Amino acid sequence: MDNERIQSDCSRGYVRVSNEQDTETSFRYREGCCKLRDHNYLAGIPDQSFRDIFEVRFKNTRKAFYVNASGQNVKTGDLVVVEAATGCDLGIITLEGPVVGRQLKCKGVDPETAEFKKIYRKAKSTDIEKWQEAIAREQETMIQARRIAAEMGLDMKIGDVEFQGDGSKAIFYYIADGRVDFRQLIKVFAEEFRIRIEMKQIGARQEAGLIGGLGVCGGELCCARYITNFKSISTAAARVQDLSLNPQKLAGQCGKLKCCLNYEVAVYQDAQSHIPRVQEPLEFEDGFAYLRKTDILKEMMYFSYDKHSDENLYPLPASDVMEIIKMNRNGIKPESLKNDPDPVAPEFVTAVGDDSISRFDTPKRKGGKHRNKGRRK
Repeated sequence: MDNERIQSDCSRGYVRVSNEQDTETSFRYREGCCKLRDHNYLAGIPDQSFRDIFEVRFKNTRKAFYVNASGQNVKTGDLVVVEAATGCDLGIITLEGPVVGRQLKCKGVDPETAEFKKIYRKAKSTDIEKWQEAIAREQETMIQARRIAAEMGLDMKIGDVEFQGDGSKAIFYYIADGRVDFRQLIKVFAEEFRIRIEMKQIGARQEAGLIGGLGVCGGELCCARYITNFKSISTAAARVQDLSLNPQKLAGQCGKLKCCLNYEVAVYQDAQSHIPRVQEPLEFEDGFAYLRKTDILKEMMYFSYDKHSDENLYPLPASDVMEIIKMNRNGIKPESLKNDPDPVAPEFVTAVGDDSISRFDTPKRKGGKHRNKGRRK
């Protein structure tokens, strides 16, 4: 409708639809905004094994499993009031059905022995009003909390604040290199904001997942899309893939090495097992050939007679290089690399040409002098 006003909250995955007078307001689940979203590929399968267990999402990447004790029929997209350690919270159901069992198994949760918190009921208008009032306080609270922490001289950064649905409690997510004694800080926060305080330490990668964003690949950050367990990443992963050790290109938005560096390490390690180690130049009848470049996935090695130049490169399959090494060890020298096809230029290009700003300019039209001469006639 033309008189409707739509507001999206991607941190919680819902859309607020209201008219111009704000007399009628509805909330709809927006699946595309859901961080760490799981696709329900078992939807429609008549399996009642996990019909009472649901996955509920809160702000950003915080999710948990709850059992429906309300007696109401709830489904994906419903706003529900759930049990919390103190008071109650409000979230959105994001997963239901037999796929919940797969998720429990993936996270190491035994549904037979685990104690799930309860879903009390579907959210009423009064519950949603309290929820919206609590959400409206988050940004201002985070700014004030950062100011207070700075005044107290604490070496920490408060990355995000999440209020509980009933507004009685707030989770302060912070980053710190070492251990922080924030006992006095909690007392100041409690007096300033008049709520229960929970401090939760996170890492730089987890902060990037909370905030979200797009990577250099153009896709959503992996830490916001699906990664929950962060593995250690070292520069060895870049060396195995023959990547340039450029910190600006290898670092993600969190300032750490990109998580995607680990994705293809096993493939490159397997490919490198078929490539011989060339410690000395290959001997031919017309001279020495030096290894200048290796295409790991194609298992192709490029040699040049000039030790310090890549101008004339001769490609050799890795299997042929193994045979030549064996021949050299037995004192046999092949004829020449020049008997092969013409040398090839390296396939890689420098980043200087890629980053040239002139590539956006419209090319000038040629033949301007001839057009001017025609006009003079």
